[in-house]
Amino acid sequence: MFDVKDTDFFELEEDDFDTVLASDIVFNGKIRFAKPFMIKGHVSGSIEATNDLVVDTDAEVKADINAERVLIRGRVEGDVLGKKLVFVTASGTVIGDIESPQVVLEPGSVFSGKCTTTQPSAISVKDED
Repeated sequence: MFDVKDTDFFELEEDDFDTVLASDIVFNGKIRFAKPFMIKGHVSGSIEATNDLVVDTDAEVKADINAERVLIRGRVEGDVLGKKLVFVTASGTVIGDIESPQVVLEPGSVFSGKCTTTQPSAISVKDED
């Protein structure tokens, strides 16, 4: 259906993640991580990562996100910067701007904001500021 690089990212299960923010957790503040991370609960603040992030189906995130690859199955309110990929599934919602070299919005997903596709090197330069 879609020709998306990094398809292994979509096959990851909860057990494949070093850290999972459980569905009964509410977190306010700044999250920084270097290994794959899954959010099933509620997060407010900001998220910075040098690895992959999954916002699971019932998760709610009110934060700006900066990560390598971002898979959104739940709801995100904030800007999303994916250094390689931002993928919003049919169950996903993004209210905010998206910037990434590769952006996929599945049919049925909800997106309200500005979408900018860039060269991978353009994002790397921006991150160094």
